[in-house]
Amino acid sequence: MKVEQIYTGCLAQGAYYIESNGEAAIIDPLRETAPYIAKAKANGVKIKYIFETHFHADFVSGHVDLAKKTGAKIIYGPTAETDYKVQVAKDGQVFKLGKISITVLHTPGHTPESSTFLLKDEKKKPYAIFSGDTLFIGDVGRPDLAQKNGSITKEDLAGWLFDSLRKKIMTLPDDVIVYPAHGAGSACGKNMSSETWDTLGNQKKTNYALRANMTKKEFIAEVTDGLLPPPSYFSKNAKLNKSGYESIDTVMERGAKALSPRAFETAANETEALILDVRPKEEFVKGFIPNSIFIGLDGSFAPWVGALIADLKQPILIVAPRGKNKETVKRLARVGYDNSIGYLKGGFEAWKKEKREIDKIETISVKTFAKKYTKKLNVLDVRKPGEFSGEHVETSQNFALDHINENMSEVSKKKKYYMHCRSGYRSTIAASILKARGFENLINVQGKFDDIAASKIPTSAFVCPSTLK
Repeated sequence: MKVEQIYTGCLAQGAYYIESNGEAAIIDPLRETAPYIAKAKANGVKIKYIFETHFHADFVSGHVDLAKKTGAKIIYGPTAETDYKVQVAKDGQVFKLGKISITVLHTPGHTPESSTFLLKDEKKKPYAIFSGDTLFIGDVGRPDLAQKNGSITKEDLAGWLFDSLRKKIMTLPDDVIVYPAHGAGSACGKNMSSETWDTLGNQKKTNYALRANMTKKEFIAEVTDGLLPPPSYFSKNAKLNKSGYESIDTVMERGAKALSPRAFETAANETEALILDVRPKEEFVKGFIPNSIFIGLDGSFAPWVGALIADLKQPILIVAPRGKNKETVKRLARVGYDNSIGYLKGGFEAWKKEKREIDKIETISVKTFAKKYTKKLNVLDVRKPGEFSGEHVETSQNFALDHINENMSEVSKKKKYYMHCRSGYRSTIAASILKARGFENLINVQGKFDDIAASKIPTSAFVCPSTLK
């Protein structure tokens, strides 16, 4: 028996490869299918099953393509409804895989169809559970993503989750390994650990949602408390996972089109494409194609794309570091942005070489910001409200990047703004968006907020009144 966790940091997502006696199963695969097929081929095994713990909202799964390419069956838990062929398993149904078995445990709560898959070894001993978004390390799945027009509330789902955990999961042996679908950084939970697996026994001791003598009422109150609105792309990704999607091969082929600077500019004008610059922030601020938006590959790329680009069908033109063009197309496709139509051949250097128009964002260090700071400066803090309330520059305005599109009316083109976040990544994204919308008086502070707090700039550790929602 072989069990391998395939963890993708950008999405804080865990897929799983399980193998026994010439047969393999994949659990919650990412959009790209090649790595799973290559792994099975290298090991001389056949992929027999693709198990989906639920309809994922934070990424587009690769189950549809993988099934077409391998002939494997797609298995969902009870109540799942799709527009393509799957096997909807019964609660307790057992699937043989070589000399081992996988049992479906219907564990609704995060979503109605959510299921946990129990792996038993060659001796029929419970070995591990693949808990999807039902149970995380240190947390449980949020119960507000599958509400239905008031007929099913987040409180209803939280109640189901309480029962699922206590009747289906907590009754298993303490030495069973817990393999969740996500870790810290995912918006599918609130307080996930950075650890990507644990034993069930340790989770019973340390996970607040599994504590002994917890009542259902207490569970519902704690699990539903403090939930931030889900990213806007979540519902769109869930729909794609239910209905199916275009082949990843077609998406990659379309996005792999190399365009000269002239052809790139023509395509931008003719298609009204969004120019997405994914280079490191330090390179972007020194020069970029006018009206392009920065979301760097070296940060939480896919979640920010999903949060900030409203239309999944938006044509996208890519400016990437050398050798990163295909990776960018792939990472866009992971969250359902399938309409990449080409990339700038030769990168930004080719654009500069032809002496085409460029734009810049004035950028200063924390040290310089501290020297310039007075209470009269307009300071935009683009961190999340929770970060802002913890500590912020005394006179700053919270202008959270997550909601920049909705709150654009709260800033003025007539004012000069100093912008910062925790590290400079989010403030560069925000500055690029404002620049593209005609804001010219922007100064981006590149550096750590810890350094700002440690400087002579006055900070506050309470929630200042704000007009921003």
